Amino acid sequence: MFLAIWFLLQAIGLLGVINYWRHLPADRQEEAPDGAVMILSVRDDWQGDSELVTRLKAQSAPFRLLLATSGGCVAAEALAAAEPDWVQIVRAGVASDEGQKVHKLRAALKALRDGDRYLIFIDADIEPPVRLVGRLLFPLVRGKADIVTGYRLLLPAGQGMPALVGAVEQQLATLPRAASSTMPWGGAMAMTRVAAERIDIDAALAGRLSDDMAIGLAGWRAKLRMRPVRDLLVASPLDGRLSALWNFGVRQYRHILTNSPRMWAVATG
Repeated sequence: MFLAIWFLLQAIGLLGVINYWRHLPADRQEEAPDGAVMILSVRDDWQGDSELVTRLKAQSAPFRLLLATSGGCVAAEALAAAEPDWVQIVRAGVASDEGQKVHKLRAALKALRDGDRYLIFIDADIEPPVRLVGRLLFPLVRGKADIVTGYRLLLPAGQGMPALVGAVEQQLATLPRAASSTMPWGGAMAMTRVAAERIDIDAALAGRLSDDMAIGLAGWRAKLRMRPVRDLLVASPLDGRLSALWNFGVRQYRHILTNSPRMWAVATG
């Protein structure tokens, strides 16, 4: 019985991979419009000379970088001072009734300029490919979507359990996604300014622990067109220690429990 279930699960996984490859876009077009702003929430210990900054500067599409900090990030202050034409900084302070990242994102949203027409959200721990911005913007500029998302390619360090976690995550990335079932990932997500205003993004985030699930659920309720960019696999390294993997899993389930109790009930049986 268990062997039959195992074979069934493997077959489903294989079909998911085949379906994923069949629907990958052949041309992978990009757009580079004016008015793109990237919102990046960083911790106080963030390193402004990191590989992330190098990768962002190499992007094929232009954008303005809006750094959301708690107010004590020396590296962010230095980067904003060194590149004022590219970097804007927001000092949000410490949250009292919501997640700290959500608190910083809300402060950044209040600092948007009139010319900001496309909002891009990324995490500080990703390794974005050079086409990240251009590919995220393409469906928005062409009017094919209101909110778009890339896929997280989790890369845990080490073998054994870390490798298993990475394998499961990669299987999830190949699952078919429809507009009615796509949940955006805050590590690589973009939306039009119009869509952000339509869901009242500040109100959607207020008091929340998770940014992406709150935005995704608000998008569902507003019946927005949410689309995945299927070829956009974004590397997200993860510490391979058991404690790091455990904390990662706890965070994911906590976000589900606080944002969608029904989804939590399904996940926990």
